[in-house]
Amino acid sequence: MATKPPQGDPVQDAPTVAERKRAAAGLPAIGHTLRMAHQQMGVKRTALTLLSVNQKDGFDCPGCAWPEPERRHKAEFCENGAKAVAEEATLRRVTPEFFAAHPVSDLARRSGYWLGQQGRLTHPMYLPEGADHYEPVSWERAFDIVAEELTALSSPDEAVFYTSGRTSNEAAFLYQLFARKLGTNNLPDCSNMCHESSGSALTETIGVGKGSVLLEDLYRADLIVVAGQNPGTNHPRMLSALEKAKANGARVVSVNPLPEAGLERFKNPQTPKGLATGTTLTDLFLQIRIGGDQALFRLLNKLILDTPGAVDEEFVREHTHGFEEFAEAARTADWDETLTATGLAREDVERFLRMVLNSERIVVCWAMGLTQHKHSVPVIREVVNFLLLRGNIGRPGAGVCPVRGHSNVQGDRTMGIFERPAPAFLDALEKEFGFAPPRRHGYDVVRAIRALRDGEAKVFFAMGGNFVSASPDTEVTEAAMRRARLTVHVSTKLNRSHAVTGARALILPTLGRTERDLQASGEQFVTVEDSMGMVHASRGRLEPASPHLLSEPAIVCRLARRVLGAQDDVPWEEFEKDYATVRDRIARVVPGFEDFNARVARPGGFALPHAPRDERRFPTATGKANFTAAPVEYPRLPEGRLLLQTLRSHDQYNTTIYGLDDRYRGIRNGRRVVLVNPGDAQELKLADGSYVDLVSEWKDGVERRAPGFRVVHYPTARGCAAAYYPETNVLVPLDATADVSNTPASKSVVVRLEQSATD
Repeated sequence: MATKPPQGDPVQDAPTVAERKRAAAGLPAIGHTLRMAHQQMGVKRTALTLLSVNQKDGFDCPGCAWPEPERRHKAEFCENGAKAVAEEATLRRVTPEFFAAHPVSDLARRSGYWLGQQGRLTHPMYLPEGADHYEPVSWERAFDIVAEELTALSSPDEAVFYTSGRTSNEAAFLYQLFARKLGTNNLPDCSNMCHESSGSALTETIGVGKGSVLLEDLYRADLIVVAGQNPGTNHPRMLSALEKAKANGARVVSVNPLPEAGLERFKNPQTPKGLATGTTLTDLFLQIRIGGDQALFRLLNKLILDTPGAVDEEFVREHTHGFEEFAEAARTADWDETLTATGLAREDVERFLRMVLNSERIVVCWAMGLTQHKHSVPVIREVVNFLLLRGNIGRPGAGVCPVRGHSNVQGDRTMGIFERPAPAFLDALEKEFGFAPPRRHGYDVVRAIRALRDGEAKVFFAMGGNFVSASPDTEVTEAAMRRARLTVHVSTKLNRSHAVTGARALILPTLGRTERDLQASGEQFVTVEDSMGMVHASRGRLEPASPHLLSEPAIVCRLARRVLGAQDDVPWEEFEKDYATVRDRIARVVPGFEDFNARVARPGGFALPHAPRDERRFPTATGKANFTAAPVEYPRLPEGRLLLQTLRSHDQYNTTIYGLDDRYRGIRNGRRVVLVNPGDAQELKLADGSYVDLVSEWKDGVERRAPGFRVVHYPTARGCAAAYYPETNVLVPLDATADVSNTPASKSVVVRLEQSATD
């Protein structure tokens, strides 16, 4: 049968390598999409499901947070979105019989790819203390177990409530309400590991920790800078937006240590021209050294300051603060230091400058390539400086565009999933629900792992995600999780976090985005917020994978009733029956959601207000947009070392591995590869096809080793290398984080490459 799971765990450390691709999508993407969808769903289910993805009356794709255009294609999805949907809508099932046949000790030896390929979870499962097999458990008993452990804590702060970006607005709002009713702000989420640096920098500089552009702004831009980002794999529908922007006259500059096929040429599978020839997207490729972005933008800012008439003096005077201090720092930028930090040629920087000076409307887009370094927050502040200088925030066709990966990670934060909530949010929560929420800050992801490691947290509850594989310092994270009294995962599919457990563990299976959600008042829908602040409905169409599944809102509501008791006056039962009642409360607590139910009923949803974009009003401490002046930082490399960035393969979404190929980079049937510039490989005497161990070097002196990686000669920036996560998360210490945001510094890891014992 086409939907049968793989029987063995395939070898992942013997890849084959071919020449990299120089174009993305096209006919190969169509073929790969249909083949994978058929393997998981069969023909009929594939057609019914994919035609509902990202439609106004359909469901939101769980594959990324890129917004949908107003006018949508009937196939409004990309290859990787289709993979995400197929993984969720699969006909494969993980039943109690599976767990009876596979002890936890066996699951712990399996690859993440194999675990994910087994299919959808069908029953609540419980791992008793001292046992090696999960066993089926009723929902009532599962909630009793959680209640037993939570009520036994000496403080609510000994519990950690993690959230993944797949959680809907309604579920996230209920989840944070439950945690705060319990008495804790321990609400870490996946933002802590990805765009926390963006939020920190943008809140300080423009007063709103979100992007300031809408999709229409990309179409109106003169220049779009794509920095530290690979749209072709991570959010391919962005390529369609860049294609439209190019047709309207925009130019595109890509700033990246690796050439990326999608940014070179996009063969749009939805148009005849796209399939035939495609569109060259990048006008200028700046192959920057890892971590050199702050130096590049600092020099650009100096050159803009030195160009008569280049600064928008009226905007700077009327709308900004701190210009003189910033300008003094920017004028010290040095060409030689910048070229050393960036690895760029002077003529390329000068060409970039000319493009900037010839553009009235500029958008800068970025992703993890900017946010996961020690100095990430100053990098993004410098990007904001660059835009402020020429008035490119609050102008149509211009602004900041952090591109988030999870489909609702931005919405979760808007709903209050944050360990450091704003006092105004807590005030509104208190007024609406009549209780005093805790005011002390809680744990983010890194601090939560430390608390578990040190015995200061004893219960870990995850709403979605794969926390163990997503987190840094793998050995430390796994040891920390095993110290917990109870670990709970609300999940659709099996992953490694289910095999790395506390003394007791629960797996609570939930509905996916693709599935109908029928509650006492009738069929429900949920809402999500995309990367540009658009809120819209999501309605699943498929019958649930099992009659034993509960929705995420239902899980939270039932757990809250069981833990908080009958005396709690929050109407949890009403919320479970009818999600519209949840949205009514959100409308009274969260600014921008007034008249929520009526507005989200409109096809396409609505845009949340954004003061810098809408009014050129900046709700910062100074009341203006803030220029900043920080010392320029970039990684220094000891002799004989390389600077490693972690990244996704094309057959991957975060820690979900769809397959073992990365065809745009020419990698087949394997994941343990390290991409090294041929010049660096020659100096280090590393033959293409040889095997090495990656050993990271940090000030703590602890050796962290990822063994058995095949060397692939690849056109990376000199001195730089790249390898896939989560296999390389072991190399990143728990304490190696970005200043201010505390985001793991996974994009700038100093490594030495040692001959592997397997070579």
